[in-house]
Amino acid sequence: MRNREYQTAMDKLTKAVELNPRNINAHGTLALLHAVIGQYDKAEASFKQALRIDGDNSSVLNNYGQFLCQRGRFDEGQKLILKAVANPLYPNAESGYYNAGACAMGNGKLDEADGYFRKALEINSQMPPALLQMADLSLQLDRALQARAYLQRYSAIATMNARALWLGVQIERRLGNRDDEASYALQLQKNFPDSQQTKQLLESKPQ
Repeated sequence: MRNREYQTAMDKLTKAVELNPRNINAHGTLALLHAVIGQYDKAEASFKQALRIDGDNSSVLNNYGQFLCQRGRFDEGQKLILKAVANPLYPNAESGYYNAGACAMGNGKLDEADGYFRKALEINSQMPPALLQMADLSLQLDRALQARAYLQRYSAIATMNARALWLGVQIERRLGNRDDEASYALQLQKNFPDSQQTKQLLESKPQ
């Protein structure tokens, strides 16, 4: 799957399930593979089969919840994710809180999202996706200085992608810092000329 050799992955996972129908990891991974290739009904069936084997498996609950949120079924997905992170032994709780935050953000519940992203960062203060989401969310909540701080933390540990650079443009524009705004804009146009963010930049006008 990591190498995008999806047919090979499908063959091996299908065989694993045939050999051991109660292999929860195989069912859970098969669900993820179905989701990646757009077979959403089959993905959900595999997730449900995994939970029939172990309804308290935090990894499956988290992944299934994320899947449902991505499909716009926010309340269902959030319920499963929160069940996952309620397990004190779950080793990837920061992933669960991040997914809960993304789900709440997609559902328009920005204050809830803020709380979940903060919990993810309490567990792992150097989690790039959570830092970037907090920069975005802080800007949406009109906390531009806070947004700048999160983006600076992100840039210290991760490569600035098109989304991050466009956020930088918007943050510095909001703060009235034209020099840094221009610097971010130049990097965005140079490194990601065909991105949606560059298109948005060219269509936007400083206020």
